[in-house]
Amino acid sequence: MKRFPLVIAGLIAAMALAPGAAAAKMVELGQTSTPIASPVCPKGVSPSNCFIILTRTTAIQSSSDGIGAPTRVSQDGWIVSFTVGLSKLSTVSATEKKYLHLLDQAYNGTPQLALTVLKPGPKNRYTVAAQSATYHLIPFLGQVLQQPLSPPPNFTQFTALPVKKGEIIALSVPTWAPVLSYNLSTSKFAYRQSRTANCKHAAGSQTAQMSVGASTRYLCSYTGTRVEYSATEITNTPYPKSYVHIRRRP
Repeated sequence: MKRFPLVIAGLIAAMALAPGAAAAKMVELGQTSTPIASPVCPKGVSPSNCFIILTRTTAIQSSSDGIGAPTRVSQDGWIVSFTVGLSKLSTVSATEKKYLHLLDQAYNGTPQLALTVLKPGPKNRYTVAAQSATYHLIPFLGQVLQQPLSPPPNFTQFTALPVKKGEIIALSVPTWAPVLSYNLSTSKFAYRQSRTANCKHAAGSQTAQMSVGASTRYLCSYTGTRVEYSATEITNTPYPKSYVHIRRRP
């Protein structure tokens, strides 16, 4: 799973070394000094009271290691892959199967997620500007998954997400996903969900933003918690400062 980003990094390095070449950059949006990790239940917390499951919502990491909006895009470019930390749920196979069955029934499906590009608006309102395909997670539980973006069904070409300066990268979960690390510093970690009410309880219905153009307010905020994800952007190559555009005659 790590070969793709390494190949991209090699290509960017080669571009930077070429004489006179203008180089793009590879940026990891959402990665701070604390590495992305597979969530675990805090010591002494029983599984029934362990809140590592994100359900039926879209999540924005609003602060990580004290850095505000760590997934905000600072330069136009393309999202080419993402990294997500997934909990194992249990080291006991029979117990893990039991949890999977219960969660699948409770949230209408197996664990899934999609990467969502959001355009910020006033009063914590965000609109979906682009979205990846949906990824199924069961084979990767217990891992830090590094995944290149793949195309929707019936497409054969690689698919990247265009992003513009100021947009935010979010994680959409239409069913459930074990991606939350909590009991962290309340002054350094926080995230928001795409909901406007009943924030002390899990979403009672589908609130994930799963279509381009969808718009809603993110009014449910949670401190001391990190959604374990980041996204890899390749920035657009800027025109050289010496570039002179000559307008062609009609």
